[in-house]
Amino acid sequence: MNETMVTLVGNAATAVEHRQTTAGVTVARFRLAATSRRWDKAQERWTDGETSFYTVRSWRGLADNVAASVAVGEPLVVQGRLRLREGEQPPEKGGQRWFSAEVDAVAIGHDLSRGTAAFRRVTRVSRMSTTDQEPSPAPRVDPEQVPSERRDLGPQPRASAGRLGSRPDGRPEVAVGVEKEAVEPVAEAVTKAVTKAVTGPITRGNSPQKAAVP
Repeated sequence: MNETMVTLVGNAATAVEHRQTTAGVTVARFRLAATSRRWDKAQERWTDGETSFYTVRSWRGLADNVAASVAVGEPLVVQGRLRLREGEQPPEKGGQRWFSAEVDAVAIGHDLSRGTAAFRRVTRVSRMSTTDQEPSPAPRVDPEQVPSERRDLGPQPRASAGRLGSRPDGRPEVAVGVEKEAVEPVAEAVTKAVTKAVTGPITRGNSPQKAAVP
């Protein structure tokens, strides 16, 4: 669709009407008076020509800024899409046809050829619903603050007699806990062997002698 983009230079003829639609969108509306200038050869000076009036509309963030910045009589520069409307008055008002020129503005500013202006940047907070917000990260728990009975220390290696245990790093280690049942038979056999060797006969020359038990 082809659209007619225009740039208008004029003055704010009415105060800005700032309101909100039923859909929750803000809109600002005001009338702009644009008067042409022409050179009068007879008088040798510039004179005012005919004045044209335009209805300027702006939406959302631009509408909020216009309502806070524009006052009646201030010189403005408006750029936007031109739309022409026509209609007919009711019979009680004469029934005449009317025409209106409207501009859906995309940019509005002060005419700096006729004065100065101070710019203030506006920071807007994005409107996000709770479903559009990113989930908050899970809280970080300090292991030192967790009770000892709730800590997961994992399985602990247990050594037994005649078996190899495993260290936390995976390397084998020799069992250090020898069970009582495995110690008693070995100790008893060693005791008998020592006793037999000490108390047995010892031969000196031709006569056997018993060795004294220390």
